[in-house]
Parts: sequence; C-alpha cells; structure tokens
Amino acid sequence: MTARERILIIDDDPALRQLVVNTLRQEGYHMLTAADGPEGLRQMYEGHPDLIVLDIRMPTMDGWTVCQRIREVSNIPILMLTAEDDPEEIVKGLDLGADDYLVKPFDMGVLLARVRANLRRAASEPSVAGRNAVYSDGHLTINFDEHRVLVDGEPIRLTPTEFSLLAHLVEAAPRIVPYRELLQNIWGFEYIDDIDYLRVYIWHLRRKLEPNPKAPTYIINELGVGYRFDRQQ
Repeated sequence: MTARERILIIDDDPALRQLVVNTLRQEGYHMLTAADGPEGLRQMYEGHPDLIVLDIRMPTMDGWTVCQRIREVSNIPILMLTAEDDPEEIVKGLDLGADDYLVKPFDMGVLLARVRANLRRAASEPSVAGRNAVYSDGHLTINFDEHRVLVDGEPIRLTPTEFSLLAHLVEAAPRIVPYRELLQNIWGFEYIDDIDYLRVYIWHLRRKLEPNPKAPTYIINELGVGYRFDRQQ
C-alpha cells in the first residue's frame, strides 16, 4: 500500500488515539500523533500534515487554543472532535477556524468518510458564483474573484467551506436549494442525509452576515425544502 496524505491526531485519550491511528493507517494514510496541545503544535510544524483531527477537551492546552494557534500560521483542514452535540460549542470551534466537526462517540466508518471529504475539499478550488464577480447591497459585499466578504465595510473571515456554501446560495438565487443538494455539492455525498449538520453551518453563517441572525433577511429557510439567498436592494 502506497503512502498517502499525512494526518495528525491530537487527543489525550490513548485508546481512541490508537483506534483512529489503526483505522486510518489501514487505509494507507501516514499518521502522526500527539497526546496534548503543545506536542500537537510541534508535530504540526515539523510533520506538515494534510489534515488535523483535533480533540477539544484536553488538559494543559485545550483544543480551542490549539485551533487558534494553528490558524495563525496555517490553513490546514481541522476536523474537530467534540464530546457534546452542543451548537454553541460547535460554533465556537468554527469561529476559531475549524473546518468540520464530529461528535463523540462516533463510528470509525463515519470518521473515515469525513477524513476523505475534508482532504478532497482541501484539494479542490472553492466555489465561485458564476457570472457576477461582486454582490453588494450596502450592508453585505461579496467579491467572488477575491473570495472576500465585507459586512458594513468591515472584512469578515469565512472558511473555504463557508464561502463555498454562501457562493452556492447566491449563485442559485432566487431558487430554493434543497438541503441534500447543498450537502452533496458543498461537503460531499458522505453528508447527504445530515440536515442537522447543515443547520449548524447556516446558523454560523447567519451570525457572521445577518443584521439580525434571529430574523434573517439573506439566508432564508423554506421549511422542509431547503434554503435560498434573498438579494437585498
């Protein structure tokens, strides 16, 4: 079996760490491991991984801090492991720059699918929104060529995944984009039935873009169908 991408697992649970290593190594990935945050950062600098699987609840240096420090120097995809299916906790990780999340306990097959999807997305170009290079309405400005977003003139940081989601909605407007279409086109077929996963990302995107995230005017949910982007005058 030929060597493939390098994956770094940072987790203080030795049993889980070994299980992840064994599972991914069997698929041909080259594995790096760390039992705490400082060691994980050292491995990141020295090993140059293509993907990081990062636990949040660790002593010494928690995953939030590790994620933040990685994002100061690198855009390596980060798959966050969280012990709670709590939107606030998940969104905190996304705010700090994580690309994806997985709630413990999880099936190793699901982890493997998520690893493949994140590596595939990292290797591809972000989506752009077709013919119109810029969308602007006074509050929100999106430059698709430069992958930049401004809210009231201030730059807003979006991850490549968030930008692709926004671009897909804008490009489709005023069409309602079905949940499954968004999941497949932005994240991949591995996510196609995970509507709750999509809701978390939409909530997170609204918090960054909407004047009032609790009463959204841009990203509208058509219940039971999908989402649409409402262009403002």
